[in-house]
Amino acid sequence: MSVSLKGKKILIGVSGGIAAYKTCELVRLFKKQEAEVRVIMTPSALNFVSPVTLSALSGNEVLINMFPDVDPEKSTQIETKTWHVYTGMWADVFIIAPATANTIAKLVNGIADNFLTVTVLSSRCPVIVVPTMDEDMYINQVTSKNISKLKELGFWVMNPETGELASGLHGIGRMPEPETIFDYTAKFLENFNRDLEGKKILITAGPTYEPIDDVRFIGNYSSGKMGFSLANASSQRGAEVTLIAGPTLLETPRNVTRIDVQTSEEMYTAVKENSTQKDYVIMSAAVADYKPKNKFDGKMKKSAGDEISIEFTKTTDILKYLGENKKDYKLIGFALETAGEIEYAKKKLSEKNLDMIVVNNPKVEGAGFGIDTNVITIVDKNGNATPYEKMTKFEAANVILDQLQRL
Repeated sequence: MSVSLKGKKILIGVSGGIAAYKTCELVRLFKKQEAEVRVIMTPSALNFVSPVTLSALSGNEVLINMFPDVDPEKSTQIETKTWHVYTGMWADVFIIAPATANTIAKLVNGIADNFLTVTVLSSRCPVIVVPTMDEDMYINQVTSKNISKLKELGFWVMNPETGELASGLHGIGRMPEPETIFDYTAKFLENFNRDLEGKKILITAGPTYEPIDDVRFIGNYSSGKMGFSLANASSQRGAEVTLIAGPTLLETPRNVTRIDVQTSEEMYTAVKENSTQKDYVIMSAAVADYKPKNKFDGKMKKSAGDEISIEFTKTTDILKYLGENKKDYKLIGFALETAGEIEYAKKKLSEKNLDMIVVNNPKVEGAGFGIDTNVITIVDKNGNATPYEKMTKFEAANVILDQLQRL
């Protein structure tokens, strides 16, 4: 609590939950450390805490409504201001505490029907969301998906605490104490959320398509979601990211440079051209091991017989190339196996000169192709394997980034 926040501009949003009373103490803590504080309340929040109290504590007018409360037929002058734009531009950090399930759902879907939600859309600063609600609401599938989506969109989410809830039940969903939120924000303002600032990262993602003819190809089920999550998380944490993507319909994460390829040979060429002067190279793409030896010109016609024979040849081993030519970067590989995955991963780690390898088995529930979750094990250069429970691919990406910085 000894940290000085003098001159820091703190914007606090209060939505309609019983824990809103805690926000009064949060405002007091920031003011005590000489921060400038402004408060926005949703209309529902007025049922739980007085704007007069928050105004007195913050030393500023509390913002509630989008439009002035006047009768246009009786008023001789109506003033219009884009307060939400200026307020969003003013802040160094925007904290929403408590953040109800309703407000979270609005943020995910871009609904801007009150001053708080419209200011979020116009904000340029980081937004910290503090989900607070009863346990059944918090663990509800819809809320869980919304919170995961918030993280993917670049919001910073504080986990709620477990304890006594307003309903009288005991469980997760309790708003962290004001001191906890204060400490988290103070660290945030020291740029702990930008721990990859200045780092350059190359990431590969998705499948490769190896053409049989002008119509058909050999491919795999990779969606690219894990690699795109890595690119998204790396960018949010301040890295300069280059993403080499095989065929996928996924949208390019914000502030990420994307290079699209189709075949393994195109990916190999792109990797060679872009792997220099990188701090980390993360090879999460599912590159084909084999390709047709000869591509048929045009469309291959259906044969009279019941069988067709296609001769295959090995593709270039991109991971091996990177390991053999590794200079300044740390090299992270992926291993997807349906049996004996840890033993295979350790062998691959050694043979390909990797610094770390991420292992998963698509047969494990929650770790298959095309879904938003993964179940990973990380094996370091010394062969130490650390398994993780099922999590979203975005959460897994951040776990991987945490580990690679320890290399």
